[in-house]
Amino acid sequence: MASDLDQAQREQMNVVVVGHVDHGKSTVIGRLLADTGALPDGKLEQIQAFCRRNARPFEYAFLLDALKDEQAQGITIDSARCFFRSRQRDYIIIDAPGHIEFLKNMVSGAARAEAALLVIDAHEGIRENSRRHGTMLSMLGVQQVVVLVNKMDLVGYDLGVFAAIEREYTAFLDRVGLRPAGFVPICARDGINIASRAPWYEGPTVLEQLDAFPKESSRVAQPFRLPVQDIYKFTAGGDDRRIVAGTVETGSIAVDDAVVFYPSGKRSAVRTIEAFNRPPQTEASAGAATGITLHEELYIRPGELMCRAADPAPAVTTRLRVSLFWMGKAPLRPGQRYKLKLATARVPVQLAEVRGVMDAADLSSSQGKVQVERHDVAECVLETAKPLAFDLASEMAATGRFVIVDNYEIAGGGIVLQALADERALLAAHVRQREAGWETGAVALAEREARNRHRAKLVVAVGADEAALREFGRALERRLFDAGHAAYYLALSNLARGIEATATADALVQRDERVRHLGELARILTASGQLVITALPEADQTDLELLRALNAPQEILTVQLADERRAALGIATDLVLDPGQPLAARVQSAWSLLEERQILPDFVI
Repeated sequence: MASDLDQAQREQMNVVVVGHVDHGKSTVIGRLLADTGALPDGKLEQIQAFCRRNARPFEYAFLLDALKDEQAQGITIDSARCFFRSRQRDYIIIDAPGHIEFLKNMVSGAARAEAALLVIDAHEGIRENSRRHGTMLSMLGVQQVVVLVNKMDLVGYDLGVFAAIEREYTAFLDRVGLRPAGFVPICARDGINIASRAPWYEGPTVLEQLDAFPKESSRVAQPFRLPVQDIYKFTAGGDDRRIVAGTVETGSIAVDDAVVFYPSGKRSAVRTIEAFNRPPQTEASAGAATGITLHEELYIRPGELMCRAADPAPAVTTRLRVSLFWMGKAPLRPGQRYKLKLATARVPVQLAEVRGVMDAADLSSSQGKVQVERHDVAECVLETAKPLAFDLASEMAATGRFVIVDNYEIAGGGIVLQALADERALLAAHVRQREAGWETGAVALAEREARNRHRAKLVVAVGADEAALREFGRALERRLFDAGHAAYYLALSNLARGIEATATADALVQRDERVRHLGELARILTASGQLVITALPEADQTDLELLRALNAPQEILTVQLADERRAALGIATDLVLDPGQPLAARVQSAWSLLEERQILPDFVI
């Protein structure tokens, strides 16, 4: 048995096994487990005895079902992730059902696969799903592929049949840009060419083909990327740590390294690298689930991408040219809002443009389509509601692949081909269309402002302390109201109980949607001539720009409650107030700003 040190030094490779239903995928996996000694002691004999007692022919595919039952009882091996080892390295097999619904699992789960075994039944031949699987592997950037032509016994081990499948499927894969490492004729049931070679065959076995795959260029050697999963704050016992948690996708980081968070662009340096139930580390590398504290206390949101300042920066934009595969029950349509998940980021997204559509099964192209139908492969332009940080899939797969969620279901997935200029075109088009169709009442805004004796305005209070923001917002409303002005404090929490009652449960997307709703509602309230005050805790510059755009043609005024954290929050506001000041002084400062900007004319004081 390998020592713990040997185990730690052994390579590990994720392999996805795909294939049309009943083409023998589970048998291939069962045989790999059995022939490499990966099964628990006595498991093979137990299943064989069970089959004899029940007068059923033994099949290696039964091993997966048996292991699944054990997993349900708390044993570590399961049918979705199986483990085996060769002399070369350790393997993790990512398994999934072979029917068409597998495509969703492949997009969401197997997107991290470094290699693939694609199984085709020699007797049944290439099926529609065989082509879809090949297309998907190419799209997801899985380039190390071996095609297994299974059930050769059913065609009498006729190598002519094998060669015909190899020619036809090679030609198909060539059209989707995928060059398999090889084709292996096998009979998984009998273990032919799985781990040992048949006398009639001179090529590599399945196991030899896997071992011949080079490990992906070391992820450690790539630029550092840590998608922020969460922020943990500690307060007990004087512990004031604020830990940025996530898994290092690529590269490595060390204490005192300068880091930048994208898309916010906030900068700091690593103070400590934390590990659960272990002493602090001095560095962390790709694959490590870790926590990092910073020298400067930054406000960072889950979904940001932490990078080393010395490494090439990721792309940041709202417009992405992508290649995607659509599996949704309803077509991917422009104007419909979806959720895009890329690494740990979750952002609302819309289809901005369809540049080309291809049927994944026969690769036929369609021109002029404005939406993407189920099982289509399309090159599209997507526009997100807020800037997103990512890498091109061709440069860094881990932060260049995404999935799209429609009504809580994964409906599509793909890779980022290009970062386009950040035009916020859909937002601008939305505001233009809204204003063009805006139905005004019989009373003009100027008349309302004259009667109210002030101009309409949205005042947005931002900062880290939500309670202090609410207190300030209500106090400012009180003073304006007492002075005879039409003022209203719009509480964010009220949106959740009304306009957002049917909103998504995803916290990250929910917040973005809330800001959008706030902007739309503020547009209506300011059109009624009111001074609207709201508190938006820990807003960033993107939030303020979105509110400014949605509240147009009315304007917004921003007030930040911040002391030494002002620079850390990294946003430009009209007024910065010290939270340490008495509340009345803070309200007076805001009042003075309203006067200075002629929102409250002098004569009404």
